[in-house]
Formats: sequence, C-alpha cells, structure tokens
Amino acid sequence: MDNLSDIAVFVKVVDCGSFTSAAEQLELSKSVVSKYVTRLEEQLGVRLLHRTTRKLSLTEAGRILYQRSQRGLEEIEAAEIEVSRLQRTPSGRLRFNTPMSFGILHIAPVLNEFQTEYPDINIDMVLEDRQVDLVEEGFDLAIRIAELPDSNLIARRLGPCKHVLCASPAYLEAHGTPQTPDDLHQHRTLTYGYHDSPREWRLLSPEGRYVSIPVNSAINMNNSLALREAVLQDAGIVLIPTFIVGPDIQTGRLTPILSNYRMQELSIYAIYPERKHLSPKVRAFIDFMSKKIGEKPDWEV
Repeated sequence: MDNLSDIAVFVKVVDCGSFTSAAEQLELSKSVVSKYVTRLEEQLGVRLLHRTTRKLSLTEAGRILYQRSQRGLEEIEAAEIEVSRLQRTPSGRLRFNTPMSFGILHIAPVLNEFQTEYPDINIDMVLEDRQVDLVEEGFDLAIRIAELPDSNLIARRLGPCKHVLCASPAYLEAHGTPQTPDDLHQHRTLTYGYHDSPREWRLLSPEGRYVSIPVNSAINMNNSLALREAVLQDAGIVLIPTFIVGPDIQTGRLTPILSNYRMQELSIYAIYPERKHLSPKVRAFIDFMSKKIGEKPDWEV
C-alpha cells in the first residue's frame, strides 16, 4: 500500500472534477497533485484519466479504481474516527489477566460498579495463576502480585499484599500454638505451589533478622482459595496473603501465629506493555482498582 496517498489524491481529483479544485482542498500545488496522479498511472501501467483543456473524464480502468478506492477510503476514514473516539472515551473490550484467587475475591465483585461507571467498556477477565505474556497473548493489562514488576513492562502499584501465618482455633487447641519459628517443625503445614520458594518460609524477627524455616508440607496446593478452605477445616498452619484470609481473622475463624514476626510483604501491581498512548479504557480500570485497593485495603482492617 505504498501508493495509498497517490490513490487518495486521485479520488479527490475525480470528486472535485479538476486538478485545480483538488489542489485547493488538499492545500497542495496543482503540479504536485498532477505528479501524484501521474506517478499512480506509472505504477499501475495504465491511464486513469482523459485530460482535456475543459474537463477530466475517467478511463475504464480509472472508473474501476475510483469506485473501489472510494469505498476503501471511506472505510479508512470511518476507522480513524472510531479509533480517535476510543482514545477520547473509555470504551471497547478490556482484556486482562489476574491471579485466580484475587480475581474471584476482589475484582469480580466490583465489575458491575465499574461498568456502571463506564458502560461502554466490555470486560474479558482471564483468571490464571501462571504468568502470561501480555503482548503475545493479547492482554491489555495484568494484575500481578510480586516483589518487583517485570523490567520490560510498565507497572503501577495498586496496594500492598501482606502475608500472615495462621491456623484455625480448633487446630491450635488440639496441637498447641507455636511460640517460636522452630516450633513450626512440630506442626502440619500447608504450602502454595506457585510460591517462589514453597519449601521455605522467611520471617523477619523483632530484632530485624531474617529467619528461614524449611517446610515439609503436609498439603501443597496451587490455589490459595483451596488452601483457605483446608486451613478452615483444621488441616494445619499456612502462610497466606491477608487478602484471602483477612475477613476470617477479623471474625475469629482463623488465628494469626507468631504475630511479633513480620511476614512476607509483596505488592499488587497493574502491569501493561506501553505507557505512550495508554488507552482510556486501561487507564480507567487502573484508576478504579487503585481506589478500590489503596494502601489500606479493607481486608487489612
């Protein structure tokens, strides 16, 4: 389509009925307009216009090219208008990826509120705990919980993701409550399979020293909601994000353990490929989720 500009000038000449009128509308000189059309004829190897001193007329080849090109240029113009509108108003289909547990607990419940505020945005939410390739798999953005965002992507922090050691009151009553990290060796432990080091828990002591606890898990799962259900059924002790068990701790269904030790703290990020020309739909969703999560999420109360 190297000759698209030549075709556009040719169509304008036919619409205007003369090189002079076309040149005025295109804000070009008559000689430049004539050069565009001549170059197009040379590229196609056919005459498109009969030129006389009084008027222009189309050859058969020129008529075919004009009719088809006119429709094509109208489609291009309509596409430009639609794309421009997308850049002004949050609209279109928003495709994003989120970890399964976080998406179920904290994104799905607020999507109706988001769409009430932005009715022209349609949602395609893909819940997966694996790390997807945003560009390769066609995502507008992803919600990720990590220590640091990917270096080749743009990230905006939405809030904290703290972890807590906890167990059910019934389990602790039956097996005792650990008083030191070493006591954990005497207990049943549950681990998350996608954790960077599921066989090791790192705790920060009150003195500011990291303590590494090797974990021989009784149960290992790749889903945090399943871990929550197991620990609620007295299965053992788990190190788990507070966004999953915060309400259970608030109501007493689960009891924090070793609270004088600091547990792992990550961040919740919105990750997207490009900062330049960030679409309004992506910006609207990130701003919305940032307000919903914030530095003091509801589950931390």
